Amino acid sequence: MSIEIVLSDDIRFEHLSQGQNARFPETAHDRASRVALCDSTEDVAEVLERFVRAGLRPTVRSGGHCYEDFVDNNPGGAIIDLSLLSGTAPLPHGPKYRLGAGTKLGQAYPDLYKRDLVTIPGGTCPPVGAGGHISGGGYGLLSRLHGITPDWVSAVDIVTVDHAGKAKIVRADKRQNSDLLRACRGAGGGNFGIITNFYFDTLPKAPTEVLRGSVSFGWDGMTEERFERVLYLFSNYWETRGRDPETWGLFSIFNLSHRSSGHLGMSVNFTNPDGTVNDTRVVEEFLAMFDECKPVAQLSVHPAMAEHHPEPPPSGTNLCLAKHTLNKMAWIDANSGRSGGGRGGPIVNHRHKYKSTFMKKSFTPEEARCFYKHLTREIPGADLSSSTVLADSFGGAVNKKEKYEETSAAQRDSILKLQFISTWTDSAQDQGHAQWMRDFYTELYSIGKTGSKHAGTPFWGDQYQGCYINYPDADMLQYDFWPQLYYGTDDLYPFLQSVKRRYDPNNIFHHAMSVRV
Repeated sequence: MSIEIVLSDDIRFEHLSQGQNARFPETAHDRASRVALCDSTEDVAEVLERFVRAGLRPTVRSGGHCYEDFVDNNPGGAIIDLSLLSGTAPLPHGPKYRLGAGTKLGQAYPDLYKRDLVTIPGGTCPPVGAGGHISGGGYGLLSRLHGITPDWVSAVDIVTVDHAGKAKIVRADKRQNSDLLRACRGAGGGNFGIITNFYFDTLPKAPTEVLRGSVSFGWDGMTEERFERVLYLFSNYWETRGRDPETWGLFSIFNLSHRSSGHLGMSVNFTNPDGTVNDTRVVEEFLAMFDECKPVAQLSVHPAMAEHHPEPPPSGTNLCLAKHTLNKMAWIDANSGRSGGGRGGPIVNHRHKYKSTFMKKSFTPEEARCFYKHLTREIPGADLSSSTVLADSFGGAVNKKEKYEETSAAQRDSILKLQFISTWTDSAQDQGHAQWMRDFYTELYSIGKTGSKHAGTPFWGDQYQGCYINYPDADMLQYDFWPQLYYGTDDLYPFLQSVKRRYDPNNIFHHAMSVRV
């Protein structure tokens, strides 16, 4: 066994006691007293029991990308760091594929590709750790084609703590501890124990190649009417045409950035279900929707596509131009950390605030006008140039209803997933950024809800399916129905509470938004 305990007088402590969001820990008093680095599941069990017996609250980190203070704000407690549990080699006599909880996505993709030409439908931020990403419902550019990553998990190794304070290594699969397995497939980290390994009996074949591109709209000349039209074109596609299985290999992220950034950007990722890009009709059709915005086509793979796009207007024409690019890449090159194509990860030492929404239908005109209002609004003393809403295409294979019964990811009828993001560096701007996002979110989700107790939230109904637990937002704690926002209005949350009572009877693993007992 190899356990390294880093205390506050160690030169490594400053780095190891803080994750990717510089807002946390909020003060020196909120900082943990020590960080434990472990090499194995057995190490995790030993150090966890040691901390519990010493009365230290344990919090857990795999990649350090928790959006709220659930890990780093741990006054006098202990952080168990899983970053060294990053193996991908299958264990003898075990399932075919394995990811250690500390495996970064940027390592998982090339490792699985090299081992067996397979992949997970995970995210685009290479430093994100598998532990939180997968347990909270991790998704990515291949999710419309292959579902979310928890859909493929067949077993986990997890360390729990019993009534007597004894740490136990538990294998949860479909034959034993199946309730715990389901809970670990989408309910979020920090609830039931410490997951150290994810196992997969099978995984989807990695694509051979992809088309990656972008569409850029300048804010200069972007009127409210034009903005509303572009937002409609984008979202209506996913509500209508995007439901067809032949389109499921198309994934797009619309970066609805604040006006002070200068432009709005849309990324496009496409592969056919057979893993090739031999047939480009789906992506051509998608890009052609924006022809009315006078696009300039720059297609480096299929020059014939250029005939579908008109020539740019004469210089000086007062139009909101959309500029397209599209490039063919080997899939492994696109996912080896040497290229973009999705979203980058949080910038280290920057401050961040996030919110989220699952949408079942396209944007209404009222919603589009609310977006325009707040994306062009200024807050004195706050630089909003790095504030945005990422509208991710969703649905496709994610919406296979049978997966709801196997996992704890409740949102299985959405076409878009929104991530509200504000990023800044100066703590003096904290209040301004929080005000901008809260005002925006509250007004947006109060449309048509006058007098409703759900006003200010994307509560489940005809239009929305609540929020995403991997983008936790402590602001939602002001509502007594916050668990339903994240876990739905059926019986999933009571099920998770029963799992919590069985496997974490002393509530060792808790934070502001953990499953309540």
